[in-house]
Amino acid sequence: MNYGIIVKVLGIILLIESLLMSPSVFISQHHGGEAVMPLAFTILLMLVLGIFMMNVRNRHEHIRAKDGIVIVALGWVLISLFGALPFYLTDSVPTYADAIFETVSGFTTTGSSVIANVEALDKGILFWRSMTHWIGGMGILVFTLALLPALGVGSLQIFKAESPGPVAGKIVPRMKDTARVLYVTYIAITLLQVILLSFGGVNLLESFVITFGTVGTGGFGPRNDSMASYSSYVQIVTGIFMVLSGVNFSLYFLIFRKKYKEFLEDRELRLYLFFVFISVLMIAVNLLITFKGDFLITLRDSFFQVSSIMTTTGYSTVDFELWPSFSKLILFFLMFVGGSAGSTAGGMKVVRILVILKLIKREISKIFHPRALIPIKVGGKIVSNEVIARINSFLTLHMVIFVIGVIVVSLEGVDMITSMSSVAATINNIGPGFGGVGPTLTFADYSIFTKLFLSLIMLLGRLEHFTIIALLVPKSWTKES
Repeated sequence: MNYGIIVKVLGIILLIESLLMSPSVFISQHHGGEAVMPLAFTILLMLVLGIFMMNVRNRHEHIRAKDGIVIVALGWVLISLFGALPFYLTDSVPTYADAIFETVSGFTTTGSSVIANVEALDKGILFWRSMTHWIGGMGILVFTLALLPALGVGSLQIFKAESPGPVAGKIVPRMKDTARVLYVTYIAITLLQVILLSFGGVNLLESFVITFGTVGTGGFGPRNDSMASYSSYVQIVTGIFMVLSGVNFSLYFLIFRKKYKEFLEDRELRLYLFFVFISVLMIAVNLLITFKGDFLITLRDSFFQVSSIMTTTGYSTVDFELWPSFSKLILFFLMFVGGSAGSTAGGMKVVRILVILKLIKREISKIFHPRALIPIKVGGKIVSNEVIARINSFLTLHMVIFVIGVIVVSLEGVDMITSMSSVAATINNIGPGFGGVGPTLTFADYSIFTKLFLSLIMLLGRLEHFTIIALLVPKSWTKES
């Protein structure tokens, strides 16, 4: 293992994090906050350590698969540990463990929180809290990819370990150009939502905070009631952008290249939009039958919550804990489905569900035609047996971790609904759950052990399990033959 290059890239990541934290200092100062010094101290600490790590000697500049996995896993842990310092140093949370939970939740775009009164936070801390969503949404490491070639460092292995979904591929031939295309798209969607929110009377700071939580599919908002007190216009705009952020970002490049037909014919996109449409329809009908409310308001609330939960954003406009069991069950199932591969959303990803459905269809067909060779195709391309095995392994591991997580959390003495939704909300990077961690409650009452355990669950979910688990295997650290 090339420890030198690992340390060097981790140093670059720390330098990038310090740069991205800098706006929070000026925001705190502008609003007369008291977080200026804690933020500045953290930035200085990362700068000094980052520069030192960048100058560590290494044997060669090539990053192998094992190096890439270690860089990604340690990179996420490192940015979380340093990103947590401002929360702790400003007494925004009672313990450093709480700060770690809040920061990991931010970077993994989960949105689960231990802070009940976010409106009391220093404006600089509030901005940094949501900035972690934006950084983690596309991935700080993907941003790093755009810089590594200039330093003579290869980067494909990092991209493979970082990217969500069963297969990581380049959009354009060169890796650095792929990273830049993704971030240009990411920034363009971010700026567009900020502008549209400002048209709805939202001030600039809150526009950015809401947008970071939307485009990063995180869910940290500037108000205690999440999105409930905003106008219908703001809620609808946010709902639409949540859906857009759950789409594979590579597809937006097809629009840029004017390949509209390929965009519209994407099988994962179609299934993703179908899930959104049918879920909104079923929940709206269920709510209308149960509460007999206004049709348009019910449709708006249904659309917003389906968009929020399916894209694993976690914003809320209503206390869906009060909804009928049928509607809550649909939301619970959507927690596991998630958004598209290659998006900022969490969950199992729609493309995996698509492949599993095709596998079921094939097995049924084989009952009548046992000798038939029926390949699994997605978008006209045959899915290899290797990818199918990888998908099956992921789904199995996902459920195993979920079950283990529920058992561990249940040791807190909470009810079964709270235990299950706590783990579902963190492993799928959603944020709020049901029961004791519903949309109006927080994770603050959990013990330090459970908070750190759920932080690990969030990291496992964001990096899709194998990257973190591979890091914990002792063989990963031995010398290669």
